[in-house]
Amino acid sequence: MYLLIKPASGACNLRCRYCFYTDEMANREHAVRNFMTPGAFAVIAEKAIGYEKERNGAAGSVSFGFQGGEPTLAGLDFYKSAADSVKRINGQSGDPVPVSWFIQTNGMLIDGEWAAFLAENRFLTGLSLDGFPDIHDKNRIRPDGKGTHSAVLRAAAALRSAGAEFNVLTVLTGETARSATKIYNYYKKNGFVWQQYIPCVAPLDGAASPWTLGAERYGDFLCRIFDLWYDDVTSDREVYNREFENWVGMLAGIEPEDCGMRGVCSPQYLIEADGSVYPCDFYALDEYRIGNILTDSFDEIEENRSRTGFIEQSEKLPEKCEACEWRHLCRGGCRRNRDDYGLNRFCEGYRKFFPYAADRMKRLAAAVARRRGLPPVR
Repeated sequence: MYLLIKPASGACNLRCRYCFYTDEMANREHAVRNFMTPGAFAVIAEKAIGYEKERNGAAGSVSFGFQGGEPTLAGLDFYKSAADSVKRINGQSGDPVPVSWFIQTNGMLIDGEWAAFLAENRFLTGLSLDGFPDIHDKNRIRPDGKGTHSAVLRAAAALRSAGAEFNVLTVLTGETARSATKIYNYYKKNGFVWQQYIPCVAPLDGAASPWTLGAERYGDFLCRIFDLWYDDVTSDREVYNREFENWVGMLAGIEPEDCGMRGVCSPQYLIEADGSVYPCDFYALDEYRIGNILTDSFDEIEENRSRTGFIEQSEKLPEKCEACEWRHLCRGGCRRNRDDYGLNRFCEGYRKFFPYAADRMKRLAAAVARRRGLPPVR
């Protein structure tokens, strides 16, 4: 079970120009939902752990993820209380459920104390960084318009010094995608070998924006980054790229961890600060609300999810997708990236990238299959 929690709702200490959650908040009746209390989190933890124990017993697990806005605005004491609550609840009866933690942060508040806590409690930290200073500071800015690149590097240094596990997450805009080689080499130079590249989410109204990433440019970006990454991984230089690792795994017969790569939405729980539950971070809108975890049971929330048909709607693909030779890798992509006809807006980019990289990905997949004792890759 994976819960993505927004303890500070959409509140943020930055004003990133492309923020998709600002767009979502502007399209619902109540934009920001104040801050979550430690007591409210304890209710969530108790329900989640109990529900997972009941459903899956010793085979179950619960992952608590925190995102925003900026989740560190909830304060370090909130997270200390959260960790204590989970330990208490998990140890009350029977075998404890394995628990994992994740937080996505802009890094502005991460100092030695924060980093030590994250390391001690084994939080995987996603640190938002959009490449080298010039390009990062154009979009990831403070309320006064000043850039934040140097502050992110200070946060990375604190996390590294404390021994906290972290990766860097880069939002790809049309401009960022032009600088694939420079960004990749910059990350390597700074020791950021755990990398994620996320295409900038389009506005809900579908309008073009200055940060729009076009399909052709995304395809070019993937090809160039893949060349650099493939050269490193085949030379025993450790660099992790989440998308490439998932595609290689898919060719080896392993289901991807990223829901946007599965071709169908998974049963997620996006929990706002007031307890409101939504089926996905990209659909935290009034019409998609499926309950409130503080007052409703997980069974009731699942009944509401079923009534909306949210997951079933994501299964529908146009004929062009069904007939595509790359359907087994693309699978239609994330629902939020599909147009009114169900076609992924990056389709032509994928149709450029997959033929370009397929043979090399298959070679890597064959090695993965051999190591794991899986059937040969065809």
